[in-house]
Order: sequence, then C-alpha cells, then structure tokens
Amino acid sequence: MALPDNTPSIPLGEEVIFPEIVELNVGGQVYITRYSTLISVPDSLLWEMFNRKSTKGLARDTKGRFFVDRDGFLFRYILDYMRDQQLVLPDHFPERGRLQREAEFFILPELVKILAPKFSKQNSLGDEGCQSDPEDSSPGIDTGRNLASLGTAACASLVPSGDGKRSGFITIGYRGSYTLGRDSQTDAKFRRVARIMVCGKTSLAKEVFGETLNESRDPDRPPERYTSRYYLKFTFLEQAFDRLADAGFHMVACNSTGTCAFAHEQTDDKIWTSYTEYVFYRE
Repeated sequence: MALPDNTPSIPLGEEVIFPEIVELNVGGQVYITRYSTLISVPDSLLWEMFNRKSTKGLARDTKGRFFVDRDGFLFRYILDYMRDQQLVLPDHFPERGRLQREAEFFILPELVKILAPKFSKQNSLGDEGCQSDPEDSSPGIDTGRNLASLGTAACASLVPSGDGKRSGFITIGYRGSYTLGRDSQTDAKFRRVARIMVCGKTSLAKEVFGETLNESRDPDRPPERYTSRYYLKFTFLEQAFDRLADAGFHMVACNSTGTCAFAHEQTDDKIWTSYTEYVFYRE
C-alpha cells in the first residue's frame, strides 16, 4: 500500500524552470530528489534557492548538478527532514551539534529546536516526565517520545526493583608470574600482576570501578555495549574484589592456565606465567 504524498503541489499555471527531479551535489555527495521536496519548507534556504524565476546565480558542478558547499554526509538528514518534517537519527548519533549547525545554515528553525540540547530544571521526577537513563539500552526515538509522555507513574514502573542496581556479569582477568625454586618455595614476590583487565557491560564497569577504570583503549563506548579492553589503574586484585563485593557482586566461576620456563639453565628455578579469570555476577 502506497503512502500518501504529503509534499506540496505546484500550483497549476505557474511556470516552473526546474525539472521535477533535481540532482544536487552537496560537498561532493550526489543527491537526487523531487523539486517539491526542496521547496517543502517555506522560507528555508533551499526554498529560496529553488523558488526563483531563474537559475542564474545558482552554482553548478561540471556535470550541471546544483552545487551546495556543505557537509555532504549530514545533508542526508536535512533532506530526510524536508520530506516529512520528522527527524530520525541512529542510536548514539555523535554529530548532533554539527547537524544543528547545518540546520541553522539551511534555515530550518523547527529542526534546530529538535536538535537543541535539552536541560532538565530538576533532577527528581516531576512534571517534566521520565528522563531516560543514559546507561540503559537506548530505545528508538519514537519509543523515547512515548516514554516521555507517560508521566511519573509510568516512569516509576520502569525503575528496577530493589535498590535499582542492574544485574549482569563482570569478568576480571590478569596475567601473573612467580618463580619456583628447587626447594619448592615460591618467591616472596610470587604474584606479579602487570595489569588487571575488566570485561563486561560498559555501564556496569563504570558503576563499580569509577575513576579507577582506564578507558583510554576503548573511548566513547556506548553504555549498553560490551567491552574487553578496559583495565584498572591499580594492580591489587583484593582492591578489585572489594569494589565488586561492595557493589553486590559475588564470584560464580574462575579459571586459570599456566606455562613454565626455566629462569636459568644452570639452576632448577622455574618461572611460571599464568592467566586467570574470575567471573562475578549480580542478581
């Protein structure tokens, strides 16, 4: 079933110098759209460009396409908005600020309002509705709008039971080494931990380890995504275990593998290198 065409029609008897299908070159990206789409938002920049009586003064590329010197990749969202006056962005869209600047350039005030940052005047739930939790999986934009209209009562039903902490797994892994001499006595510094790795959901890792979590190897990781590239700024396993216990996690499994090599050919001292993982879970 075909969707109804909401684009404005061209009045009968009015002379149009532009073709029904228009080719655009925006920053090197080629777009093909209907003329009625380009003039769908009155007083916008594209409306002014393509609502004139002459094409004189409009820049063109070598193939005769109308040229606009703007970000060609972001223009796809500008064009989508002009088709039906709605904006749908990918989850965790990183260039919202730049897209707002493009909307200002193309004189689309309603789109600028949609893209403008929203600041809540109060932290608690109230008349503003339910603020979405950035640490949770992001629902679609339509779903987010529906949640915002539900009110405080509906928001309360979305909060996890108990103390509000989310369940999940966190895996702690580390490589350690120790020396075993001929008398089977381990060295006093038997456990040398170079780095403690953290694997699991980003939101849980940040909740438990906070500022002690080194995120430089996996920056800008979305909260609901999983990572195995975080590590801790300290090297004491007991400190990691204490933080997990304080957050309500308990150990459910562990495993370890090791390799052996002789420290010196003339002695019986052996260097053992092991990799160990501990799996923690919170209900």
